[in-house]
Amino acid sequence: MPAWLRLTALFILLLPGTATIATGAMAIDRPVEDEIIYFMLPDRFENGDRSNDTGGIKGDRLTHGYDPTHKGFYHGGDLTGLIDRLDYIEGLGATAIWLGPIFKNKPVQGDSGNESAGYHGYWTIDYTQIDPHLGSNEDFKRLIDALHARGMKLYLDIITNHTADVIAFRECHDPKWTGEKTDPSCPYRAIADYPYQTKGGPRGKKINKGFLSTDANGQTKRDFSRITNPNFAYTPYVEPQERNVKVPAWLNDVRLYHNRGNTHWHGESAVIGDFSGLDDLMTEHPKVIAGFIEIFADWIRDYGIDGFRIDTTKHVDSAFWQAFLPAIEDAAKAAGKPDFYMFGEVYDFDPGALARFTHIEGFDQLLDFAFQSVAFQVTSGQSGTDVLDKFLRADALYKGGAAMARRQPVFLGNHDMGRFSGLLAQHDPDMAKPELLQRVTLGHALMMFMRGVPVIYYGDEQGFVSDGGDQLARENMFPSQVAVYNDNQLLGTNKTTADSNFDVNHPLYRDIAQMAKLRKSHPALSRGDIKIRAAAHDGSVFVFSRFDPKTRNEYVIAMNFGTSSETVNIEIEAASKRFEALHANCAKKPNLPSSYSLSLPALSWTICRAK
Repeated sequence: MPAWLRLTALFILLLPGTATIATGAMAIDRPVEDEIIYFMLPDRFENGDRSNDTGGIKGDRLTHGYDPTHKGFYHGGDLTGLIDRLDYIEGLGATAIWLGPIFKNKPVQGDSGNESAGYHGYWTIDYTQIDPHLGSNEDFKRLIDALHARGMKLYLDIITNHTADVIAFRECHDPKWTGEKTDPSCPYRAIADYPYQTKGGPRGKKINKGFLSTDANGQTKRDFSRITNPNFAYTPYVEPQERNVKVPAWLNDVRLYHNRGNTHWHGESAVIGDFSGLDDLMTEHPKVIAGFIEIFADWIRDYGIDGFRIDTTKHVDSAFWQAFLPAIEDAAKAAGKPDFYMFGEVYDFDPGALARFTHIEGFDQLLDFAFQSVAFQVTSGQSGTDVLDKFLRADALYKGGAAMARRQPVFLGNHDMGRFSGLLAQHDPDMAKPELLQRVTLGHALMMFMRGVPVIYYGDEQGFVSDGGDQLARENMFPSQVAVYNDNQLLGTNKTTADSNFDVNHPLYRDIAQMAKLRKSHPALSRGDIKIRAAAHDGSVFVFSRFDPKTRNEYVIAMNFGTSSETVNIEIEAASKRFEALHANCAKKPNLPSSYSLSLPALSWTICRAK
């Protein structure tokens, strides 16, 4: 990391007031591995205040973004509704909430006929206030205080890669433009073809003296200061009514954006191209780095946030993370948060690709897409259980190895890829609902008891079954008016999403709550070392042992992903002479020293503790 980047981070931390401990801030003394996270988009969780449904904006849905009948618009959920339902979340066993982005968004964007709203929170225009559709900054403070009073944490979803789509390009957006025209989709224009120094290509008119490349480590502050004209690839412009819409004010400077057109998801475009039209920030620029450190250090200091989930991590350059992450950790420590939990979103199923971000960018944790992949493979019957063994062996790739891998957030489905139940149903459309319910339950058991910090996607505990990803997997917990949601048959209940779905007696809610109670009661199930006992290329049984961090007592966790019962003999520790059942049935004694027999019903999970 260049010296000027380190100095930038240090300067931000020394700004007046950044060492002040947040009012009411609490440092909850609990190992990260012991957390159970509940993730939701607040607009789709509970409507506690109908007066903010339109965000105080006059006009129709294309102005304020509220339309509860359309899956792509605001539905009315808010922070007050979330506060009202904390008993429900705590009763499920969650110890922390991952809250979808809540900063003020551009209410509506998109081409005519394809408009949708910023209900999801990923189209930020103001980083200093809560989106008025969701409530106020005071409501957010009430939420955090209420969580901390319960001993629960708040992890906030943040975005540094891009803002809402405000910047347009003359060549493909302006109908009055008399110059060169191009594809209206604004395809990406590479640095080699359109250098920062010229307009129109390498031999075009010289417009800047600075030199920039994709290697921020080879750049200086002087290089950035010489990029004064943003017209190197396209000719960016902003409509008059939006020229000062972004907050803080520095975000309105078009020279702080890459302005190279839409990414094609490969090569340099994956980092500096626009994400589906969203304005891609020049995150290697010292002003951008300093600006984001200041923004998020202030939120930690002022509100006592416990961690960040960081969106679109792999679309931001390495130099940004090398400056941002340590600066935020220092700001959190100064605010009384010594174990601030940050996890990046790298949408990749390869453990090696994820591990890279722990070595180069400096992340400690990444959302574990590799776990999601293998969990789906074994739970659906697509692969044998040996893929779980291979997955765990790859933990050595992470910086910190298996100990750091135990802190990785693991999940089954989410708001982008779709719900786990929906993925299983799409894999086998003929699967009966009772079997689908069993497989979803088994998937949650794997997530709860194998290594990692479990993340429960809101609504999964009520049997929601999505039709697909993105908007199709973002149903309401409160009564929905969206037809494509309400025609789904939920698991374990006769309800639909047209009903209120906060049933603490739902079979999935009860099962997950039981798993959470077991996990909390036995540190081996969250922090214990793992030893594989049974896994097969063509088999459905997976057995592993975990060990109490203090007593070294052995816990045998067994899962049968097949549709017929199985009996297996496994090796155990010689010291494990008697067993008791924590879930399902366990033999009280080994057959012989170091040999233990398990009888596993179809689609089941078992936990046996050695005395």
